[in-house]
Amino acid sequence: MKTAEPTPASGTAEEILGLIRTLALELHPGRRGLGRTSLDSSLERDFGLDSLGRAELLTRLEKAFGVRLPEALLASAETPRDFVNALASADVVTAERLPVEESFGDAAERVPDGTRTLLEVLDWHVQRHPERRHILFYPGDGDPEELTFGGLDRRARTVAAGLRDLGVGPGQAVGIMLPSCLDYFAAFYGAQMAGAIPVPLYPPARKSQIEDHLRRQAGILATSQAGVLITFSDVLPLARLLRAQLPELRKVVTVPELSGTSPVLPGVKDSDIAFLQFTSGSTGNPKGVTLTHANLLANLRSIGKAVEMGPDDVVVSWLPLYHDMGLIGSWMGSLYFGLPLVLMSPLTFLARPSRWLWALHRHRGTLSPAPNFAYELCVRKVEEAEIDGLDLSSWRYALNGAEPVSPEAMRRFTERYAPYGFDPKAMAPVYGLAENSLALAFTPLGRGPVLDTVDRETFQGTGQAAPVPAGHPGALRFVSCGIPVPDHEIRIVDEGGNEVGERQEGRLEFRGPSATSGYYRNPEATAKLIRDPKTGWIDSGDRAYIAGGEVYVTGRVKDIIIRAGRNLYPHELEEAVGEIPGIRKGCVAVFGAADPASGTERVVVLAETREHGEETLERLRNAVQEVAVDLLGTPADDVVLAPPHAVPKTSSGKVRRAASRDLYELSRIGRGGAAVWLQLVHLGWQGLKARAAQRARRLSNLLYGAWFWTVFALAVLPVAAALLITPGRKRRRRLARNVARGMAALTSTPIRVKGLEKLPDSTVLLASNHASYLDAFVLTAALPPDAGFVAKRELEGNAFARALLTRLGAVFVERFEAGQGEAETGKVAEAAARGDSLVIFPEGTFSRIPGLRPFRMGTFVVAARTGVPVVPVAIRGTRSKLRGDGWFPWRGGVDVELAPPVRPDGTDWAAAVRLRDAVRAAILTRCGEPDLA
Repeated sequence: MKTAEPTPASGTAEEILGLIRTLALELHPGRRGLGRTSLDSSLERDFGLDSLGRAELLTRLEKAFGVRLPEALLASAETPRDFVNALASADVVTAERLPVEESFGDAAERVPDGTRTLLEVLDWHVQRHPERRHILFYPGDGDPEELTFGGLDRRARTVAAGLRDLGVGPGQAVGIMLPSCLDYFAAFYGAQMAGAIPVPLYPPARKSQIEDHLRRQAGILATSQAGVLITFSDVLPLARLLRAQLPELRKVVTVPELSGTSPVLPGVKDSDIAFLQFTSGSTGNPKGVTLTHANLLANLRSIGKAVEMGPDDVVVSWLPLYHDMGLIGSWMGSLYFGLPLVLMSPLTFLARPSRWLWALHRHRGTLSPAPNFAYELCVRKVEEAEIDGLDLSSWRYALNGAEPVSPEAMRRFTERYAPYGFDPKAMAPVYGLAENSLALAFTPLGRGPVLDTVDRETFQGTGQAAPVPAGHPGALRFVSCGIPVPDHEIRIVDEGGNEVGERQEGRLEFRGPSATSGYYRNPEATAKLIRDPKTGWIDSGDRAYIAGGEVYVTGRVKDIIIRAGRNLYPHELEEAVGEIPGIRKGCVAVFGAADPASGTERVVVLAETREHGEETLERLRNAVQEVAVDLLGTPADDVVLAPPHAVPKTSSGKVRRAASRDLYELSRIGRGGAAVWLQLVHLGWQGLKARAAQRARRLSNLLYGAWFWTVFALAVLPVAAALLITPGRKRRRRLARNVARGMAALTSTPIRVKGLEKLPDSTVLLASNHASYLDAFVLTAALPPDAGFVAKRELEGNAFARALLTRLGAVFVERFEAGQGEAETGKVAEAAARGDSLVIFPEGTFSRIPGLRPFRMGTFVVAARTGVPVVPVAIRGTRSKLRGDGWFPWRGGVDVELAPPVRPDGTDWAAAVRLRDAVRAAILTRCGEPDLA
């Protein structure tokens, strides 16, 4: 029978989305980004609706529109459009009265999720809002210049046609050496539209450096085999002289000179190279990171999720466009999400840092990235009179990256600008690298910086980051860079490539959809970067450790010096300084030393000489500085001339830069040969001890892993036989608990349990976080033998596992199949009604990435319907002991803490949601891992 026909408004699609968004907010309070969702957004990924959430949605839609929808929608519906189509075919709603076109809301609330290339992203915006402002550029003291999406498209097409007329074809490199200006964007996109590969090069900072600068950039042009270089008028005459040195370089032009007639533009695929990011500062053997359109879009989408970009965001940046943080993070990020970008020149910022702050104030900027030194500059160079009336309250995420992050620099900036509305929780240390497009780890939104204080002697001797109180003498402090951005992974390995345990320093490796496939036309460097192509793990070249799921970067394996956001490579300066008469060739060390005053690194040159006399030594220092300026474009911060044998070397004669830095920071250089020699002996002895300790730890870990699995292997068959013949479920559960406790003792896995007294005698559901395959084993040992487990249905397909789990009273449920929520929940409800207590993992699964995942609703719907209380159970330590994608166990204990039971305050869906949120909050505060919801 038909129900009375409702009178749907013309915006039925909007109403459906409104209902879905409301439900999503109930399930995920505080969730951002729902305003960007559309009819084609994913119900699971974008709205967080599991099978039970869809069931609740179905009920609400039927009630709102007076129709009965087919139950098959629970399994088949993937997007809101599926519900729109179903409503359109229902008895009381006709298709004509359901506007299903994507005309709801303002276009700024949506993002081009379906695009596959950067060209498609621009076209997406041009089709919807061509006259919307994309960039507002402040050229120094002049009036701001505006560039719309349509304007960018038109200017880029003109450049593309000009490049095509010059013979530039698909896959050919085009160098772009331009300062921050609107022409830059036209050149970059024009090269892509022509099917070419843009190669950003940083422009000379001063006219006096043009010749030396071009000579340094010739290596990048040669490696990329660029056929055309797009530059600006000041550089043009000298740049054209490069053609004599570079046979591949056919033409050097400016943007205004590129105006062609070729209308045919080649197609571009997501697997095509979008641009080459060359490591800045490298002249001898530059390495170009290959980044495809797919890489870049994956990174932009991950950044958007991590920062929860929305239509109200405004990006403010002064970062140079040849740097990945400025090019990808600031420009491409604002382009993809359709946000306004307020841009100024790096020179404008360096001249008056307050202009950056006033741009944030004037345009209500919400997102703005900068290297550590920029925050320090705003403390030291901005006078109070310059910022009278400044308001930074709109700045919700201040990214701090691109160079080592200083705790003191962050503290000083926060204290200085808190009275001007800056939220201390907005400061966000981040970590990334060109080899992963840009972003790899971000500080959780709204959390603020976290510092880890560790024992210096233990850390320097063994690499173990042993925590100590903040006031501990000689403590080391490291800044958390947060957790991996969505869809990416990080691990720490030793020199042998074996993953290490929690709080153990090692090499940082990563993988994910943003990761490069290698260096352009450089197979040798690519082989060193991607050590095992099968697993996809990539060596970052950095050292770090993981604690509580967060990444703490401790230094670099490679000896790059990062100064004011630029990478400087020491070996080139060392070779050049070694050629100076009076300097011992091969006895020069160039390294970076932390400078707390400036918030960046100081460039230090340590060189051996046999010369004496202050006048002679001063002449040598001046010669060293001339070479430094010639190669780096900047003088060294300190030149230390030392007697022979002062520069530490390996047994094979290689300069030890890290040891040189240690001597310098301890003020042990220049005190005479004997003192330096003694220090080198001491450092050498320390190094031998450290290597011996590493080998001993590695052997110990291997022996422990072998013993751990031997214990389990020997126990499997006897325990299985005992469970099969032992009568009575309670006896079998007691047996399982005793065996688990015995195996924990044999494998040196102490299980510390807290809060057992809070467990009521009545029937309960125990909800636990899920971090490892060891969780069920640990809970079997820790909890009283009164509860069974809810197990995944996949185990029911294994006869051996099914037999054992059935004997222990397990309930098998389907975790993922859409539409099965009601039936599977019914199984748990029946068990609870019989008085069976059950242990459930509401996350449904786990991964190697630390953090508490969203909870599925089944447990809490059962509790609400039956009135059974839920006991939150938090497990700590199993993820570090046995990770999700490996089977190598690590030493360490496990903590299990039970929180007070939470009783449902009703029987409806809303009561189940409140129960879930309360239980999840209790686990989150006790599990010691970040919130991934």
